[in-house]
Amino acid sequence: MSIGEVVSLLRGGILQVILLAAPLLLTALIVGLVIAIIQATTSIQEQTLTFVPKVLAILLVLGLLGGWMFTSLGDYTVQLFRMIPQMAR
Repeated sequence: MSIGEVVSLLRGGILQVILLAAPLLLTALIVGLVIAIIQATTSIQEQTLTFVPKVLAILLVLGLLGGWMFTSLGDYTVQLFRMIPQMAR
């Protein structure tokens, strides 16, 4: 196994992690920003006001995109398992 193949495997793994985490992280970021703006304008500084909407939004995104995420991760895992005989050479 050459250095180029190892770099390709690492690049693919990092890309897969980014693709799977991005929807959840962007959702949390957007919801947190909206709640922070609301808190700043109303001077309400309640901690649960930021936590609960983020959790609910992330659960909603997981419900909507969870199937795609698991399919994508499963396809990537199958691809890695198919590459094992080539890696052993």
